[in-house]
Amino acid sequence: MLQNRSELLFLYDVQWANPNGDPVDENKPRIDEETGRNIVTDVRLKRTIRDYLYDYCHQEIFVREIAGENEYIQDAKMRAEDFLVKDGEKLDKSKLSLAEMKRIINEEILRQCIDVRLFGVTLPIEKNAKEKSSITHTGPVQFKMGQSLHTVKLEYIKGTGAFASGSGMMQKTFREEYVLPYSLIAFYGVINETAAAYTKLTEEDVQLLFDAMWNGTKNLISRSKAGQIPRLLLRVVYKEKHFHIGELDKYISLHSEKVDEEIRDVSDYVLDTAPLIRVMEKEKEKIERVEIKKDDRLVCSEDIIESLKAARIPVEVK
Repeated sequence: MLQNRSELLFLYDVQWANPNGDPVDENKPRIDEETGRNIVTDVRLKRTIRDYLYDYCHQEIFVREIAGENEYIQDAKMRAEDFLVKDGEKLDKSKLSLAEMKRIINEEILRQCIDVRLFGVTLPIEKNAKEKSSITHTGPVQFKMGQSLHTVKLEYIKGTGAFASGSGMMQKTFREEYVLPYSLIAFYGVINETAAAYTKLTEEDVQLLFDAMWNGTKNLISRSKAGQIPRLLLRVVYKEKHFHIGELDKYISLHSEKVDEEIRDVSDYVLDTAPLIRVMEKEKEKIERVEIKKDDRLVCSEDIIESLKAARIPVEVK
């Protein structure tokens, strides 16, 4: 089981895409009206991670769309009962008590589903109309909302579709969309070793998470997500129990000769990492190691890897 607390800092950028549309606002990219900064929900990042773990790493995940023979999509109760099994055989819930159902489902979900071990779950358990309960696990891995490190510009694009607007019509349909010319998004997260004990999260699971954050982002090759590139992924692993620096995303900033809304590429700015290096050096006695993966095109004010090594903080380059 995972023994140490750690923190995550993840930066990725998008070009002429919509990193996270708001369904109640014409699917526009989410933008903070006060700051003009782009917002991406933690749910969007978790979806990226889940899809990569399932599609590329062949890991079972609990939260995925499954349709039955009638093409109706499973609800949470039906999905939970997929794990009412023993030795690979489906069990008859009418022959089990509600407590037995909960125990079996809980054990199987934690054993099989990496997303539950990472992010937790709340799901209903129902034996019949009168006997109901639920299972709740707080996820060890929690992310704040992602936010761009600069003010973004919203662009409205309109074009014609390939098909007629109706039967017997000569006019083609119109399509419209909102995109961001550029956004550098920062996510901050904590991996809580106390909650990890309950979901049985392992170090191997966390390494798969690290891989999924980086490569899952690169593999978002849909029309609205193509052009997303991971730029920096940092994991700070602590050796002191119940300690973490906190808010690692507040120790970085973007500096450019251009106005924020004019930024169009990673080459248009420098990422100031000096405060981040300083705070890690200050707390180095409590740090076991730093794991890092960095894109070559991202220019930082300091060489993070060499600076950490100079401070005698163990570094693992991924």
